[in-house]
Amino acid sequence: MTVFHFFNCAILTFGPHAVYYSATPLSEYDTLGTSVKAALVYLGTALVKLVCLATFLKVSENDSFDPYQELLKALIGFIDVAGLYFALTQLTHRNISQNHKFQAVGLGWAFADSVLHRLAPLWVGARGLEFTWDYILQGLEANANLMLSISLAALGSLMWLRKNKPKTLIPIIYACAGIVATMPSITSYLRRGLGWHFPEVVGFELFTSLVMAFTSWQLFAACQRPSS
Repeated sequence: MTVFHFFNCAILTFGPHAVYYSATPLSEYDTLGTSVKAALVYLGTALVKLVCLATFLKVSENDSFDPYQELLKALIGFIDVAGLYFALTQLTHRNISQNHKFQAVGLGWAFADSVLHRLAPLWVGARGLEFTWDYILQGLEANANLMLSISLAALGSLMWLRKNKPKTLIPIIYACAGIVATMPSITSYLRRGLGWHFPEVVGFELFTSLVMAFTSWQLFAACQRPSS
């Protein structure tokens, strides 16, 4: 039963990445190499963030919300944006369209994040004798992170790769990218500042990821229309 629970949680956590790759044109255009490169860039970015967090943040004796520490975390979190910029603009990609490039980069980014932050807890905890909903919620959280990562990659693609975007949409694109980039700080405030429980935070992440995915899709479609 414990192994069955582990596999269920693992499929919920990592399965959507494989489904997204196989169900979209990414598999037809063989963009796996782009996703792997993006995952490697994420691992390098995560290492830089870890060094910065260990250097500049002090260990808190309690779990209360510290605005100064959270602001510092949010600033350090923008290293992810720099990593995405590098993955989208500096890596060599096969002859794939901009539409497929940002999806492949976002997919690799989200998969690396799930492996780095959720595989070990799943392996240790989901095989325990006592059933808990936490690892199912972690799987749902991974799905929300998948949508947020692809949304941020889409917004980054519009910011850095598309030159002829409508000027009226530029502030909206940057505002949406800022919201997605600061999601870890927002959820930290909900947990520590407002005392939200884990299921409520995951529900908020799922709702926000759907809204941002729809918004980034609409922005991307609007920027692809020929200007009149």
